[in-house]
Amino acid sequence: MTAASRPPRVTSTRPMIQVIDLHKTFGEYKVLTGINVTVPEGSTCVILGGSGSGKTVLMKHMIGLLKPDHGQVIIDGEDIVPLGEDRLEVVRRKFGMVFQAAALFDSMNVYDNVAFPLREHRKQLSEEQVRTLVRAKLDLMGLPRTAEAKFPADLSGGMRKRVGLARAIVMDPKIVLYDEPTTGLDPITTDYVDEMILAAQRELRVTSVVISHDIASAFNVADYIAFLSKGVIVEFGPPEQLRSSQNEAVQVFLQTWFGKN
Repeated sequence: MTAASRPPRVTSTRPMIQVIDLHKTFGEYKVLTGINVTVPEGSTCVILGGSGSGKTVLMKHMIGLLKPDHGQVIIDGEDIVPLGEDRLEVVRRKFGMVFQAAALFDSMNVYDNVAFPLREHRKQLSEEQVRTLVRAKLDLMGLPRTAEAKFPADLSGGMRKRVGLARAIVMDPKIVLYDEPTTGLDPITTDYVDEMILAAQRELRVTSVVISHDIASAFNVADYIAFLSKGVIVEFGPPEQLRSSQNEAVQVFLQTWFGKN
């Protein structure tokens, strides 16, 4: 189903993430120069842009791993910029994170990888309760029971991504961040990853932010696309709006894909 033909998935207008006039400089290099973006609750927003445009830097601000030189990052109604590390740690529990290479623990099997956040942060749970939660998320990701005992080295790239997402959502976060989830994947595996992003939104009603330079994937999963260029969001809206953008940077970026389709 294409972005243009699918029914709307987002009904909430309540902002889950707000980034307001965000600036960040490293030495003399101005990376973010006034970012403004709002992600509604329950939506999927893809931050699209070329390599080196500051997408990952923006994501790190959203989860509080970086402090801006100026600006606000409001998560679920709370500005996290002035928070100390203890309070930040509490806010971060609202997040799940899916890394580019899945970042699974090589020494743990699939079951223990997914159970790890529960054992670290919800020590009051019994092992039976942990098992119930882990298997529910593995089921959601379409992973069979036979996968539980496998180690990351035994998994395909697509399966590692699904295990990574199962681990990210096992604590039922409000927000899931995806860092370049389709980089280096073949088209069939990319479709699987797109579907798992949609499944997480559909079944869990999470708010998702996807950092990507994959135009096809962005148009498949996004409710909104924010295009980042020269340190600012130069276009924001539903995927079809991006097609008609008059911004030169957006046009140049998109023509590499639309010209072939």
